Amino acid sequence: MEVIKGHRVLIQTHNFPDPDALSSAYGLQKLFEHFGYDAKVCFHGSMAKASVQGLVSMFGLDAYEVDELEDITSDDRIITVDSQFNNSNVRKTAATVAGCIDHHPTTAPGTYSFRDVRICGSCATLIADYFFSNDIDMDADTATILLYGLKMDTESFSRGVTDIDIDMFRLLFSRCDQDKLKMLCNHQMAFGDLNIYRKALGTIKIYDGIAFSFLDSEASDGLVATVCDFMLTLVEVQFAIAYAYRGNGLKFSVRSSLDYLDAGTIITNALEGIGTGGGHGTMAGGYIDFNDIAEADIDLEEEIHNRFINAVYFSRAIKEALKDPLGLGIGTIM
Repeated sequence: MEVIKGHRVLIQTHNFPDPDALSSAYGLQKLFEHFGYDAKVCFHGSMAKASVQGLVSMFGLDAYEVDELEDITSDDRIITVDSQFNNSNVRKTAATVAGCIDHHPTTAPGTYSFRDVRICGSCATLIADYFFSNDIDMDADTATILLYGLKMDTESFSRGVTDIDIDMFRLLFSRCDQDKLKMLCNHQMAFGDLNIYRKALGTIKIYDGIAFSFLDSEASDGLVATVCDFMLTLVEVQFAIAYAYRGNGLKFSVRSSLDYLDAGTIITNALEGIGTGGGHGTMAGGYIDFNDIAEADIDLEEEIHNRFINAVYFSRAIKEALKDPLGLGIGTIM
């Protein structure tokens, strides 16, 4: 707590926060309240996912778009959650970055006064661990919010689950409001999304195990992610990219079913120079702002497809090189 003493505290999520990011931020905010600190939750982008909107409306969570906080100065202290500040999917501000809490691998190391990066299923797991490891009381709403973030980021405990996720699930489940949790889990898509979803399925294109779908309209993050998840269920697909209009740009959702096709790394490489992206091995997101490419003379759809295909092929080439590093055709020596 020394790193924030005497300063205004901001808890910042990655751009376009998902349930894990928002629940982690809220949990950390409650933890700070326990120690007498008033912290604001902030983010860049929007909270368009039905799953995120459900959290906000059900629990009355306050979160601020960073560009709306015009009085941010270097005297303020930021703690990032579910993200690391040198990655491209976190909006930089004038505030001093003091801490980082994340469950993704570090791809762009930074200097923090406090840093907790542990590879596990969700960032909400780490926030819950702070409560239980220090015997700090947790109310039912906080337990419900953190459990929801954990459940969503592990896709109902089918993705990236570790022992600490299971431990935190057990402790959170005994304290949560199960009726509220069930309601959150049941409300993932709005009725108005169904027609967009139908059209999106008709746009799917597959190239050598890589699937694309362009939702040619404004669509919620949850809908884009749902289309992406669906494509990954196809037997012909190992890597999926879905994207849709968002404001003055395009919002991306990416999924991978293979360990060596790291979704976070691939989207970061694919959007380099035209947008931002990040995430972890199995799932990631990104954004292209049309203002940033206004002068580019490109066919944007073709450019997006080529960039992702090249990034996936590069990851495949690295895997093959590691299997036979000397090019002798003798298979792996690892």
